[in-house]
Amino acid sequence: MVGRDRHESPSLPSTIAKAIHKNKRQVLEKQMAKGKDISMRQLRYFVAAADAGQFSQAALKVHVSQSAITAAVLQLEESLGVSLFERLPYGVALTAEGHKFAQHARHILDTLQDALSEPLFLSHVMQGEVRVGASYTVLGYFLPSLLARFKRSYPQVEIDLIDMDRESIETAVADGRLDLGLAIISNSPDLSRFEHHVLIRSRRQLWLASQHPLMTATSVTLEDVARHAYILATVDEGDVSTSRYWDARGLVPDVAFRTSSMEALRGLVAHGFGVTILSDMLYRAWSLEGKKIEARPLADAIPSMELGLIWRPGASLSEPAQAFRQFLIMACAS
Repeated sequence: MVGRDRHESPSLPSTIAKAIHKNKRQVLEKQMAKGKDISMRQLRYFVAAADAGQFSQAALKVHVSQSAITAAVLQLEESLGVSLFERLPYGVALTAEGHKFAQHARHILDTLQDALSEPLFLSHVMQGEVRVGASYTVLGYFLPSLLARFKRSYPQVEIDLIDMDRESIETAVADGRLDLGLAIISNSPDLSRFEHHVLIRSRRQLWLASQHPLMTATSVTLEDVARHAYILATVDEGDVSTSRYWDARGLVPDVAFRTSSMEALRGLVAHGFGVTILSDMLYRAWSLEGKKIEARPLADAIPSMELGLIWRPGASLSEPAQAFRQFLIMACAS
């Protein structure tokens, strides 16, 4: 058997392994270089644009010029090497890459906010229970990520969360059976008997299929929408809140379907059976079948959906209840 010369070239597997290792190192170095080019300000401006759907509205929200928002987004796209937004005649919409990056950006901003606002030495030793009532859309579309953040800061505080409609929440808060209530308070006919705080105001927009005729219109009014089949959401008093702004303009939607299921509504809209007007908090770009749902602003001044916190006036809230109330207010203010 002939022995290998010590000066013989390395084996092919060894050469391939070294090449793979070098490539991984280069990729990691590029990723680290990208991270150095990204600032918290850019992330904040990007998330504002993602939430608003328009650079001009994002600029108003964070109190900067529109050019600052545009520049921040362009810098992010250049650093990441992907398009984060689809530019549309009436605004912007997140691309698939943009949706993924927005999740990470929000997590980064939320984590920083929590680190700056929580009482670091007291939060982990606080114990107790908070009785909270929340309505369907609050539980499904608003609260889960906030509960996870609160639990990280206050691991020994238990949240006794109960699914209730708005009227039941108000009754239970007034009777002292709940410490706090979370509901769509813009549906409430009388908030004067409660202390309350608006946590978010979510813009209502027109949802429609990509091939719907209204997609080609320069602008869309309620009068335009009235000429097309309408899908009416009944969950969380959706039918009542819808009738308010239609009645105010002396118009009636051409209701083809009524449903309390948000997934059924998305499917009907995505397949072109009708359009609907709902808040951005509920918006998801895809139906369960993977069909695209578009969102367009309306020319009419449609009132925003207000989600808020209520508690009994003069109630002596426990320390955990006060901590949860303050956490929600601070988290939503950021």
